[in-house]
This record gives sequence, structure tokens and C-alpha cells, in this order.
Amino acid sequence: MRLEVDELACRRSGRRIFEGLSFRLGAGEALIVTGRNGAGKSTLLTILAGRLAPASGTIRVEGVGEKTLPETLHLVGHRDGLKSALTASENLAFARDILGDPGLDPRDAMEAVGLGHAADLPVAYLSAGQRRRTALARLLVARRPLWLLDEPTSALDVGSQDMLHGLMRAHLTEGGMIVVATHQPLDLPGAQRLAIAPVASAASVEETIW
Repeated sequence: MRLEVDELACRRSGRRIFEGLSFRLGAGEALIVTGRNGAGKSTLLTILAGRLAPASGTIRVEGVGEKTLPETLHLVGHRDGLKSALTASENLAFARDILGDPGLDPRDAMEAVGLGHAADLPVAYLSAGQRRRTALARLLVARRPLWLLDEPTSALDVGSQDMLHGLMRAHLTEGGMIVVATHQPLDLPGAQRLAIAPVASAASVEETIW
């Protein structure tokens, strides 16, 4: 799979959010998106997920057959997107059935994020950090090559952040791709970095090692 973004621009409510965003990602590659609050990091992920149309620019994906880009990705946003009345396992099973191409069993996915003991608890009983880990476990129950992660370390303690870094590195090793918007350093050696600048100057991609 290959993702190519050229001269992407976004307007919301008549205001320019960003313009001139360009980058390339191939199998096993990650892009870390940084910028001040309101610069458009979350908006970029929303556009890539197909939930918002760009004002201009192009997004091309290769190597996925007849699938559209949204059919190849997971999006984990600020909101966990979990049903509080359902158990953690039920939430993951629902996500797996909707997304298709099953990966790990929901219970195994909960074990992978360190929450095997909470698999049968209603999500309403989980802490903010546990809910976040449950949301991240959705990445594991359906196989999708592109992960879009918006502030994925939010509400995670140090140990849980290490777990997340391990999942991300494993996904890249297996040929997956990641676009992550964050204010925090991430342990992704060799990742590209895209700094979204004010609209007066174009954003640029540069190689970085955290």
C-alpha cells in the first residue's frame, strides 16, 4: 500500500485551516503530525478518513485493489467511540463485525492492551485510561493497514504508553502504515514528521528520529 497526499488544503466556516500539505507514505512507514492547538492536526486525520472533503489538493492510495481509502484504515480519535452499556469485549466484537477482515479475538485483543481482566466489564465501569486502551484494542480485532491516531497517548500512564509504542512498532514491522497527531514524543524511530504551520507558510515534511 502507498499513500500520496499533494497540496492538501482545508477551509472550515470560511476560514483557512491549513494549505500546502504534502507527504508520501509506504508500507512500514509512519508520519508524526505536530502543530499548535487548532492548527488542523485532527482535521487532517478527518479528511484522510473520508469524513471531511478538502478544499483542494489530492489524496491517492495505491495497492489496495478496489477498496477506497476509508476501507483500509482505522481511526482512533479524541472520543473513544465506545458504548458504555456494552462490555469491553462486546464493543470490540461489534467493531470487528462492522469492519470485517477479523484479526485478534476480542479477549486476546484486551489481553494485548493489558486489560484481559476487564474484558467482561461494562465500559461504563472502566477508568479513562482503561477506556482509552479498549479503544486502541480495536486496532487489533480487524486487520487494516493504515492507522490514523489522534493524541493516542491521552489518558495513558507510562506503562500503557510503552504498550502503545510496542503495538505501533509491531504494526510497522508487519508492513502497516501510521499517521499520528500528537503533542507528545513517540518512540517511532525513523518516522517522518509533518509540522502544520500557520496558513501564511506551507507545511513541510522532514525526516526525524525520536
